Amino acid sequence: MKVTVVGAGAVGASCAEYIAIKNFASEVVVLDIKEGFAEGKAMDLMQTASLNGFDTKIVGSTNDYSKTAGSDIAVITSGIPRKPGMTREELIGINAGIVKTVSENLIKHSPNVILIVVSNPMDTMTYLVHKTTGLPKNRIIGMGGALDSARFKYRLAEALEAPISDVDGMVIGGHSDTGMVPLTAHATRNSVKVSEFLSEERLDQVAADTKVGGATLTKLLGTSAWYAPGAAVSGLVQAIACDQKKMFPCSTLLEGEYGLNDLCIGVPVILGKNGIEKIVEIELSDAEKAKMQESAAGVSKTNGLLEL
Repeated sequence: MKVTVVGAGAVGASCAEYIAIKNFASEVVVLDIKEGFAEGKAMDLMQTASLNGFDTKIVGSTNDYSKTAGSDIAVITSGIPRKPGMTREELIGINAGIVKTVSENLIKHSPNVILIVVSNPMDTMTYLVHKTTGLPKNRIIGMGGALDSARFKYRLAEALEAPISDVDGMVIGGHSDTGMVPLTAHATRNSVKVSEFLSEERLDQVAADTKVGGATLTKLLGTSAWYAPGAAVSGLVQAIACDQKKMFPCSTLLEGEYGLNDLCIGVPVILGKNGIEKIVEIELSDAEKAKMQESAAGVSKTNGLLEL
């Protein structure tokens, strides 16, 4: 099992680290355009192998895509990250060109690769990959919902004063501060609905805090977060590599599901060895449907900025 991570910045390096530590891949290739940067990150990570007990080989490469040949899965984290006050949508001009070039180079050397898109604005970048590569839709996955759901569960556990292992919940919709749809009515604490423990007002606050989860961290850190995004990516990669058939909310191309067409947006999917093996349609309330339609309209508007 060979995995490539394009972009050796904070998110890419964290992603490579978590994949290596889980020890399910034989090789992880980290690629970056900055001379020697990926090689340095790879060497540093390899020097943790005996300390962290993994045998995954980590290789760094400066823009040499031949090193990525034969990759089963590739993760695209490259592009500029958010700075305080920036929306994900503001990154579109620069990141579109980068993501298009990266995906084409990956497919050239690994024609059977499954692509996971992390670069922002993520839903639009995932749509761009669909429109420009011709890969089947099951092999193009946008990572947003897994991260947003982790942030949602963190906020739920905080509100409940409960261990996070007790809490389950999911965020669908667009991966943006306004587009996320935290499914508070579906969230549970050990199978009991959280509405049994929390007031509607407190749940609304949890949802609001979840939606600005990334912006909150960007303001505190001065750049985008990396630990949770890296962990979220590694979860998707492991589900595919190990054919786990796990359910995650991921950005995928919709063709009528949820009443939406010709856009990529976060919905629950089953991940296995073929990538997205099934789109799961769950029943939404009228209010949730309205929020999903509003989110889709926002994603479509951003898609309209692409020069396809």
